[in-house]
Amino acid sequence: MIPLWQGSCNQWDCDEMGHMNVRIYVEKQLEGLVTLAHEIGLPEAFRPNAPSTILPVDQHIRFVREVLPGKPLSMRGCILEFGECEALIYQELRHTDGSLSAAFRTRIIHIDTAEGEPFPWTAKTRARMEQLLGETPEEALPRSFDPDKPGLPTSEITLDHVASVGAPRIGMGAVPPGHCGVHGWMEPSWFIGRLSDMVPNLLYDWRMRVGTSSGGKRMGAAVLEYRLRYHRYPRAGDRFVAHSSFGGVNGKTHSLVHWVMDPATGGPWATSEVVAITLDLDARKAVAAPPEMLGDLEKIAPKGLGI
Repeated sequence: MIPLWQGSCNQWDCDEMGHMNVRIYVEKQLEGLVTLAHEIGLPEAFRPNAPSTILPVDQHIRFVREVLPGKPLSMRGCILEFGECEALIYQELRHTDGSLSAAFRTRIIHIDTAEGEPFPWTAKTRARMEQLLGETPEEALPRSFDPDKPGLPTSEITLDHVASVGAPRIGMGAVPPGHCGVHGWMEPSWFIGRLSDMVPNLLYDWRMRVGTSSGGKRMGAAVLEYRLRYHRYPRAGDRFVAHSSFGGVNGKTHSLVHWVMDPATGGPWATSEVVAITLDLDARKAVAAPPEMLGDLEKIAPKGLGI
């Protein structure tokens, strides 16, 4: 693995849970991806006039140890595999003591910027990728689900299906110019960022009730794993609406499936699956929700959406 990024967590990178927000993790991952592009012979990929660029299409993130304000971080990465115009990238964020903070497993596609069509790697890039082949450390392997499991066909991810399931709307909005990159589409980090902003519409009251049932503790949440499938990238002025469905329970964890949809077409921008815990914000420990509370969770977010 090679070094890709080094920095720290600022106070303004943190959310109401007191730790670094998931959007910032992905921002740093994308910055590391720019460095990797340089290393494989694509220094122009993230510049305005680039003939080709790299886009994430499927991503698994494992959050292992939370990052608090002021904590220094460093990132390394390697190539896990590559094909004619795709590659699977591994990146990891570590604390200064070497402990793993987060691991990213991102499938990228090389496209031409004019038409957005897949664009084969050059022989030079393939040779450089060959030199960067590595493996995912055991401690960073996926735990809660298989990130290589085929996802739903796009034709089955529709607002009509959302309505048939009864999955509640958790948020809506539009893409501002400031959330878009040099090629005109929304930066990938804003998908997970917007979902982080919208989930309280679904879970805020539920978490408060869990806190009350646990003796009045201050309750929040921490994400353990995330899978995101990027179907299409919106541009400035495009609208989005998000709906959520209960995924299930395993011990102290619960899972949700989120669909970020295009109300203009009824199709998807992105779909995701998230595994999380209810967090005692003072003890910084997971709290198991009472069984009856988990039943309430399924009532407010009926099952039926998949990734």
